[in-house]
Amino acid sequence: MNQITRISFSLILVFVLGCHNKEKALKEKTKPNVLFILVDDLGYHDLGVTGSTFYETPNVDKLAHEGMMFTQGYAASRVCSPSRASIMTGKFTARHGITDWIGAKSGEDWRTRNRHDKLLPASYKMHLPNEDITIAEAFKTNGYKTFFAGKWHLGGEGSFPEDHGFDINIGGIDAGSPRGGFFSPWNNPKLSNKEQGENLTLRLANETADFISKHKDTAFFAFLSFYAVHAPIQTTEEKWKKFRHKADSLGIAESGYVMERVLPIRTVQDNPVYAGLVETMDDAVGIVLKALKDNNIDDNTIVVFTSDNGGVASGDNYATSNLPLRGGKGYQWEGGIREPYFIKVPWLKNRGAKTDFPAVNTDFYPTLLDLANAPLNPEQHVDGLSLKPLLEGKELEVTRPLYWHYPHYGNQGGEPASIIQYEGWKLIHYWEDGHEELYKLPSEEHDHLNVIDTNTKLANQLSEKLMQWLQSVGANYPVKDSEYDAEAHKKWHLNNVSKKLPSLETQRIETLSKDFKPNENWWKSKLTVD
Repeated sequence: MNQITRISFSLILVFVLGCHNKEKALKEKTKPNVLFILVDDLGYHDLGVTGSTFYETPNVDKLAHEGMMFTQGYAASRVCSPSRASIMTGKFTARHGITDWIGAKSGEDWRTRNRHDKLLPASYKMHLPNEDITIAEAFKTNGYKTFFAGKWHLGGEGSFPEDHGFDINIGGIDAGSPRGGFFSPWNNPKLSNKEQGENLTLRLANETADFISKHKDTAFFAFLSFYAVHAPIQTTEEKWKKFRHKADSLGIAESGYVMERVLPIRTVQDNPVYAGLVETMDDAVGIVLKALKDNNIDDNTIVVFTSDNGGVASGDNYATSNLPLRGGKGYQWEGGIREPYFIKVPWLKNRGAKTDFPAVNTDFYPTLLDLANAPLNPEQHVDGLSLKPLLEGKELEVTRPLYWHYPHYGNQGGEPASIIQYEGWKLIHYWEDGHEELYKLPSEEHDHLNVIDTNTKLANQLSEKLMQWLQSVGANYPVKDSEYDAEAHKKWHLNNVSKKLPSLETQRIETLSKDFKPNENWWKSKLTVD
């Protein structure tokens, strides 16, 4: 081959390779991006778009109106780690084995809580199973750059986001709450401190926005998992003043709590500290949505917004009210599992659409792959269903049972129970004594109207179906505590009624008083009851 021939061949090769690379880059660029926004402990009614008249969430409200709202969208668990594992794996909690928040006491260790309960909670897996192919791994296999920022709480060393398919991990560790709080300095080995007093929620949003800007020309799967609005409930003095004034102008209720079965529960949304925390989360959502728009990729980016469990109305921080839904985080009723559940697909004409199709967070896995025209993996996301037809305005003629399994006591007052929801009915089986409740769906107040006595045949059928499913997936169960002390438990409960309830009311009024000041540094403001 002479020199001229070699040069000609080289030029042709460069041209061919250049065209191939250009075609490959173009193909990659036309893949839809995915931005998944997960908020911690956000209740169904904690947004303006879902009915709150106290909290202010214009950015999330706008996002909801630009996509489809699932009015019966559910988390797979009433607490965080199990729910998050279901998003990652497409499996219900009893199947993947993480049935309580990682770090919760189980078995005989539960006795150290000094609640003197009837049962010892079941054991559970303490990290995301390695054999599962996560949603991040699925997108990575399909040529996506994967990014995670924020709360992980699905295992420690060896089971961090980077061990389960995420190329980049910012802030994701074993902790379920922000160590050091929401203002720098925080204690997170995956997230450096830059400036004193920096807000964690805004920092995570800015990190995500930076990732978006750097990868605007490649397909990406970005998972922004806020630590907010989990405890500690913190805000700035400026935001507290704004919402204290708003609570005052709306009229401060005479009382803000009632007794649920086990613990007091909040009945009004008037916590100005929590309102500030919610608004900061909304500000952060605005930052990442603006990044999509500024980089001209908002029309090619699917955006998901949801929460991992209900709002904290009891226990942890008594931060919000989920009424008219009963209960909240940790509870077996709708307030514990029904969530904000929005999906925006820019190229689909469904702006502002609503559906009451019962969707659960295991559905995100197949739905997002389907929308990205990536191959589904039904053997992995076995408990998920693609919602793509609904998003396209079509009917989804599918009737399927949904299952929840929580063989534990919730810190917030929830009881060990398993649930089946099927064909417009929901049955709850309680493990303490085997009794059951039956509710008709959908209804905002249905968890207050148990209709099992007039529907015994249906209840028996649902109960049998639930038990068969639990057995088929090898579910773990709580066991009776041989050291159960009924009198000691009664004393503990009476203390909640006679002391905790009044102290909550006192604290609520103090937080709403004009001269309220939690400490010298408002960055570390918080609302807790020991």
